[in-house]
Amino acid sequence: MGEIFGTDGVRDVAGQGLLTPESVLRLGKAIGKLLVTGSNGSAGRPRVLVGRDPRISGATLEASLTAGLLSAGADVTSTGILPTPAIQLLTREGDYDLGVVVSASHNPYHDNGIKIVGANGEKLPDESENEIERSYAGLADAVAGATERQNPARFGQRTLEAGAQDLYVSFLIERRFAGLRLDGMRIVLDCANGAGSDVAPRVLTALGADLVIVHASPDGLNINSGCGALHPEILQAACRKSKASFGITLDGDGDRALLVDEEGQIRDGDHILGVLALHLKGRGRLDRETVVATVMSNVGLESFLTDNGIRLLRVPVGDRHVVQQIRDQGYRLGGEQSGHIIVNDGCGLYGDGLATALHVLEAMTASSARLADLASPVQKFPQILVNIRVRERPELLTLPTVGSVVRDVEEELGSRGRVLLRYSGTEPLARVMIEGPDDATIAEMAERIARTIKAEVGAP
Repeated sequence: MGEIFGTDGVRDVAGQGLLTPESVLRLGKAIGKLLVTGSNGSAGRPRVLVGRDPRISGATLEASLTAGLLSAGADVTSTGILPTPAIQLLTREGDYDLGVVVSASHNPYHDNGIKIVGANGEKLPDESENEIERSYAGLADAVAGATERQNPARFGQRTLEAGAQDLYVSFLIERRFAGLRLDGMRIVLDCANGAGSDVAPRVLTALGADLVIVHASPDGLNINSGCGALHPEILQAACRKSKASFGITLDGDGDRALLVDEEGQIRDGDHILGVLALHLKGRGRLDRETVVATVMSNVGLESFLTDNGIRLLRVPVGDRHVVQQIRDQGYRLGGEQSGHIIVNDGCGLYGDGLATALHVLEAMTASSARLADLASPVQKFPQILVNIRVRERPELLTLPTVGSVVRDVEEELGSRGRVLLRYSGTEPLARVMIEGPDDATIAEMAERIARTIKAEVGAP
């Protein structure tokens, strides 16, 4: 991780640090200069697609980013508010050199971020992000214009893509899920007051669903607030009230989803991977009978897949690691417990919460089975995740007191569970994850480790 980019792009409190308008202008210029010189894109006048989610700071930061790109000589097309996966799709389909999303995904409204994707719609590799960081570092005086003169003929042009939503909707219903019909199925959709609030209802309605829509009125401040994928219990209640047979809850930028089945049970990314793995294998489409997941996926998923002759390949946390394995090794399916799922169906290697739900609905209709019946065999071990706000990020296991308590917990668990320590890639948090035999046992263990970490590196 560099000084600017975390595991999911640039992330900060809007108006502070890396996300002041001045810093974002400088970042846009750094990206544009690399593109114009051909270091990270086509020579001449490169094309960049820019979109955002509806949080209140988005318009200001998009304007700053766009100004930087234009000043460097790149042309910019703006989509307005659109889910991250739609920007990724349109970047690839529209032959752009880069796509940029102004979004902080599942974070509250006061945060924001900059996600950059390549011409293929996928997140940039580390070496490209490092190039941008070097360019950014060399532009300390760019905003003031103290070190260079601008050629008036080299400014880029900005245009609007007024039909961006239509392009995304038609791609899903006419190309990716052309054979899927949901006629009469009552579905509750929680849009998290986010970027999917307009397009997701349009897609599901066009496919015939009897749709109940909640949290689809973004005001810039209510994104992810008591709704969406961070609060699936809200979807559970809405499904019960509406007597729905299926529920979908998105996050703020629409790249992941959690589901609720006919019995009101929350089904996360591990359940979804299990359902889709069996569906694809049954149709001879699970290449090399392997599923890629992160170290956070539950041992119960691994046990389920093993029982069905499917290998689980674990990678570090972060969808880019999942994508890398799928791309490099030619696997078909992977994802994260959070509901960020990648299906390698020729339509792009990136997570799309709405498409994830539609893939599961395809599996249900193909087998004439309920989601509850398909997902229930994935019996998950009790799992707990505790977050500790930290002031610094040393390797946790190198801290003697932390290493000692972790060894004690692992000895107590034996073969009945596991411990995982990691830092958040987007927030100053250390995370303690434990799986084990029962909730009370692992809660006590997690709290024991958390107290030790807090004593060593905890923030005030």
